[in-house]
Amino acid sequence: MALWIDKYRPREMSKLTFHKEQSEKLSSLVTDGDFSHLLFCGPAGAGKRTRINCLLKKIYGKGVENVHVETHHFSIPSGKKLQIFVVNSNYHIELTPSDVGVYDRVIVQEIIKDMAQVQQLNRASQKAFKVVVLLEAENLTKEAQHSLRRTMEKYAANCKIILCCESASRIIEPLRSRCMVIRVSAPSDEELLDCVENVCTRERVQASHEWLRKLAEKSNGNLRRALCLLECSVSQNGHNLDKQPIVEPEWEGYIRDIAKLIVQTPTQNGLLDIRNRFYELLCRCIPSSIIFTHLILELSKIRDTSPIFPSIVSTAAEYEHSTRLGSKDIIHLEAFVATVMSLIVEKRLQKI
Repeated sequence: MALWIDKYRPREMSKLTFHKEQSEKLSSLVTDGDFSHLLFCGPAGAGKRTRINCLLKKIYGKGVENVHVETHHFSIPSGKKLQIFVVNSNYHIELTPSDVGVYDRVIVQEIIKDMAQVQQLNRASQKAFKVVVLLEAENLTKEAQHSLRRTMEKYAANCKIILCCESASRIIEPLRSRCMVIRVSAPSDEELLDCVENVCTRERVQASHEWLRKLAEKSNGNLRRALCLLECSVSQNGHNLDKQPIVEPEWEGYIRDIAKLIVQTPTQNGLLDIRNRFYELLCRCIPSSIIFTHLILELSKIRDTSPIFPSIVSTAAEYEHSTRLGSKDIIHLEAFVATVMSLIVEKRLQKI
């Protein structure tokens, strides 16, 4: 049984419910059967991947929906074996190279090279090129991005690249300049509400406009999050949601508790407790970048942190950056908490 975010995902450009003018321009872009490399950027839940999938269907037809998941294996000069999961069809391949960390350059080179060398059987009825979709492109190392720039120039005729990211600022300028940038902004609250109300009608969910308005506020323009929260609420509380609370992910409450512990127990024992909680979050695949972001938001709501909050934000930026350079996220998260605890204790001692 499919999740609602997949069940009600539009499959064609004409079915997209917001940014319709942009959708029309994308459709006209591929009408001639050819297009430049593309860079989709925008916040989470804005519809970037949905538009990419609709664009691929516009180019190749229904055959692009016949996908399967494969595991690709690679070897690097040092002898280390790498593997990465990809979504594959006869016309395109979709992957997240940053999953292999600092070895993403090898993955990018080999995948594009392999795709470019495979020729279509019938060029009269099929496109002369295939498409490589690279997700979370902002997490690619600088070496991988420079390698991608050279590789995409070499195989431009046989292989088109579509990059998908949340922030184009972390894509190097030489790579950005070789792509047409498509900025997909988050839907407005009204556009998000229209989508959610449509799903409620089709799933026979009873929810007042006020309840849905609160759902939109908690979603922060993220349509994927809104539909996930709606489905979780229905799963736990039934189809009548008028007097029911909005069910939030457990990990968000977990981070809220960590923020309270930092302020209430800035001690060695408190740090050990928080470290165990960080392990729980990381083991459940919550990225350290998400932990940093939500932890800062929760700390900003606690009055005791107000005088030192600028220092906390600066410290978070420093350690969040250091996680990208290292390999053990827990070390940087723990160091951040220890530094914040030190700031809190120092501030309290000044008041004595």
